[in-house]
Amino acid sequence: MKAEFAQRLSKLRQRMSAEEKQALLVFSLDNLRYLANYSGEAAYGIVTMDQVFLITDYRFIEQAEEECFDCHIICRNRDQQSLGQAIRQVLDEKHIISLLFEAGHITLQTWSGMAQDLTGIACTPSAGAVEELRKIKDAWEIVQIRKAAAIADQALHDCMPLLCIGVSERDFALELEYRMQKLGSAGLSFPSIVGFGPRSALPHCIPSAKTLSEGDLIVIDFGAVVNGYRSDMTRSFIAGKANSQQRNIYDTVQRAQQAALESLHAGQLATVTSSAASNVLQASEFSAHTSTGLGHGVGIQLHEQPFISPVCQDIFQANYVVTIEPGIYIPGYGGVRIEDDVVILADGYSFISHAPKIFELEI
Repeated sequence: MKAEFAQRLSKLRQRMSAEEKQALLVFSLDNLRYLANYSGEAAYGIVTMDQVFLITDYRFIEQAEEECFDCHIICRNRDQQSLGQAIRQVLDEKHIISLLFEAGHITLQTWSGMAQDLTGIACTPSAGAVEELRKIKDAWEIVQIRKAAAIADQALHDCMPLLCIGVSERDFALELEYRMQKLGSAGLSFPSIVGFGPRSALPHCIPSAKTLSEGDLIVIDFGAVVNGYRSDMTRSFIAGKANSQQRNIYDTVQRAQQAALESLHAGQLATVTSSAASNVLQASEFSAHTSTGLGHGVGIQLHEQPFISPVCQDIFQANYVVTIEPGIYIPGYGGVRIEDDVVILADGYSFISHAPKIFELEI
C-alpha cells in the first residue's frame, strides 16, 4: 500500500516540475487522504520535491502519526501561530519561493489572511492537479471500491424482504444503512435516497414517512465506504405487477444504460457515451422527463471527475471508475433510475456493483 502513495506523489511532482513550481499547498482533506493517507480533520499539506509536510493541531497529531506515510507531521499551536506563519516556516526552511495552491478548496477570506504571511512567495492557483491524478484509480483503490460495492450489494439483498406494503421510506433507509454498517461500511457513502410512488420522481428524494403501496414505483440509491472509498448504486422496483406504462419506463431506462455501457472503453469520448444513452431516452415517449447528466467518477468522493454529460470533453482512460445512471422522472407519477459502478478497461468495462436488476416485486 505504501508503494501506491509513493507513486501518486511521484506523478504529482512531475506535474509540479512541469509548471516550474517547488511545492503544492494542499487544502482539500480528500486530496490529503489520497496523497498521505490522512483521514482526520483540520489539516493542511505541503508537498515539496522531496518531502510531505502535514500541519495540524494537538487533536489529530496521534492520528496523523499513525496513518500518514513518510510524512513530516507539524503540530501547530493555534493560539500562538497562524496557519500562514506555520506554512511560511516550512517554506523558508525548504528555501521555497514558488508554489501552487489549491484555490478551489480555500475561501477568499482565509487566503487573504494567509497571503499576508507569504509575501515574496510566487503563489499560483492550481487547476485541480491532484483531482486530475485521482481520475485514474490504482489497483488498491479499485479493490476498496469493489469491497464497498460488495457491502452495498449484500445489504440490499438482506433488506429486500422489508420492501413490503406499509413500510415507510425512512424505515427502509434506516434498515439499509444499519445493515451496510453491520457488514463493515465505515459510515455512509451519502445519505440514502429512497422514494416510493410519486416521490420516486425526485432524483434526490429524502426518505420520509411515506409508506409503500401496491403499484408504487420504488427508487433506492445508496452506497457504502471502505478505507475512505465509496460505492454508488441505484435500483428501481415496482411493488407488485407493473402496468404497461411502468414496464415501458423501466425498459427504456435499462436500454439507455446498456447502450451507454456498450460504448465504454479507454480512448472513448465521454460525449459519445452520453449520446448513446441520450439517443435511447430522447427517442422514447419520455424524452421530456430525462436529465442530461449520465454519470460521474466515484472514489474518495462520491462525485469526482469526470462528469459524464453532453458537454464533458474527457477522453476515458483505463481504470477510470464511473457511474452510469440514466433515469426517467415524471412529476406526480414516479421515476426509474438504474445505476452501476464500473471500471473502464482498454477494451470495455467491468461491473463493480452486482445487485440483480429485477423490477417486479412479489408483494
